[in-house]
Amino acid sequence: MFNVRVKEASELPGNVTGAARIVSEHGDFIRAIIRYKVKNEDIADDLFQDFYLSLASKPIPGGVRNVRSYLYKAIINDVLDAARRIEQYKTRINKYAECSKYSINKDSPENALIEAEETDKMFEAIEGWLQRRESQAISLRYRNSFDVKEVAKKMNVDDRTVSRYVSSGLSKIRHYLAVK
Repeated sequence: MFNVRVKEASELPGNVTGAARIVSEHGDFIRAIIRYKVKNEDIADDLFQDFYLSLASKPIPGGVRNVRSYLYKAIINDVLDAARRIEQYKTRINKYAECSKYSINKDSPENALIEAEETDKMFEAIEGWLQRRESQAISLRYRNSFDVKEVAKKMNVDDRTVSRYVSSGLSKIRHYLAVK
């Protein structure tokens, strides 16, 4: 828990004295509101500390009549801002994961990028060696990790046709590689 002991005014710089006084007087109220809104003890503690710092950097204006009301609104704004930041972070991570077709569990980012480039080159070569429908079926099946039913749906053909495209395409690739 984050507890603030009010020191002598001479010991604390500037606005920290006012923030410490507010937290010592209204700390339980502040914690209760944060816990009620967040429902996660770790995040609530972090938000409480952040709220203390925001009080130190931007003290309560002098003309405020109802301090608890002001604190409540400020807490709600801080909680909403934190929730937005978390969602934006998750969205950025998900977009990055979608854009990068390689796993983040590789040995190193360099190896993952090299592997992704080699895979791209391999599928480009396959597209050059095979007929369009065969290369499309193989690409959907192995590059995009679709099962046969999903490939059939994407290509608007039945499952057996997809299996035939994949089989004949792989046979041509094996033959081409054996000759090379």
